[in-house]
Amino acid sequence: MNILVINCGSSSLKYQLINMEDESVMAIGLAERIGIEGSVVKHQTTGKDKVTIEQPMNDHKDALKIVLDSIVNEEYGAIKDMKEISAVGHRVVHGGEKFTTSVVITPEVKKGIEDCVELAPLHNPANLIGINACQEILPGVPMVGVFDTAFHQTMPKSSYLYGLPYELYEKYGVRRYGFHGTSHKYVSKRAADILGKNVEDLKIITCHLGNGASIAAVDGGVCKDTSMGFTPLEGLIMGTRCGDMDPAIVPFIMEKEGLDSNGLSTLMNKKSGVLGMTGISSDFRDIEGAASEGNEKAIVAIDAYCKRVKKYIGSYMAEMGGVDVVLFTAGIGENSISMREQICEGLEGLGMKIDKEKNNVRGKDTVISTEDSQVKLLIVPTNEELMIARDTLELVK
Repeated sequence: MNILVINCGSSSLKYQLINMEDESVMAIGLAERIGIEGSVVKHQTTGKDKVTIEQPMNDHKDALKIVLDSIVNEEYGAIKDMKEISAVGHRVVHGGEKFTTSVVITPEVKKGIEDCVELAPLHNPANLIGINACQEILPGVPMVGVFDTAFHQTMPKSSYLYGLPYELYEKYGVRRYGFHGTSHKYVSKRAADILGKNVEDLKIITCHLGNGASIAAVDGGVCKDTSMGFTPLEGLIMGTRCGDMDPAIVPFIMEKEGLDSNGLSTLMNKKSGVLGMTGISSDFRDIEGAASEGNEKAIVAIDAYCKRVKKYIGSYMAEMGGVDVVLFTAGIGENSISMREQICEGLEGLGMKIDKEKNNVRGKDTVISTEDSQVKLLIVPTNEELMIARDTLELVK
């Protein structure tokens, strides 16, 4: 069975075609600048050269047509006919409290996704556009929605409620939802496989550290807490997002800088994080490079970032009553040797000892703790597309 995985952004469409018999990637690509001048699709079939298709794309339907034509192209395609696509799995950012698991997409499900638009105004509309385009071009092919928020819906109320009047939760759904759930779910299960254990028997702290970053407490395969909140702004310092801060800063900055709510949202989401702290870049590779050259702002930003990660690791260890595994994933977690080491410094008293030699690796499943470390430290590359494909297969097979 071949499953097409679709991830629609506001002006982009990422995709993978996966053969579920051996979970191999048959084709992968990205459509960029949809609805913008300079539209392009970058496509690669496994075992063939990458191709770039520069063609106007007015909307996601146009993009999807080019993507599907590329997948079945005689020269650089992966399959001969669209009928070889058995199902489509769609990444959907926000499912609110409505969706606690992945679901087959029906008119009622689409209405539920639409109801969550106010919780994810930048993402859910694009996700819906992708679903509608796929249903139009691939009529009769089963579609599945896989939600970033679903994995975290097992959190108890004590983890997801804020210290606000309860009626704000009842009226507007103001609560912690958490994000990156598909990644946290995949890597926690993968870590158990690497260690030859059942995920149900492990307490795992999953550190998804990229330009956007979050940490989750996974107890017995179930999420008990996570760092992102009502939106992906809460928690760790990120590339351009501020993360945790005193809420009183909000009205203070609005008054001092003369900002409205949109202006403040832009400041906190797009101009803060390590970009705002350093004035250099939102890319941690650039920040690390500047720090190595002695740039004080870069050094402080990395130190602040690592301290925030340590704070969450310690708090989740206390919350779960211990931890068996701490794992690192996503761009920074998988590739930054120095930042993994800096995060683990000082955690020896909590039973975590990193082996610097084992840690000298990027982007592959690796145990990086010492033999006498009470807690296993792992690098686990994430694979959200495969997790989406697995959920899709489970629902349609």
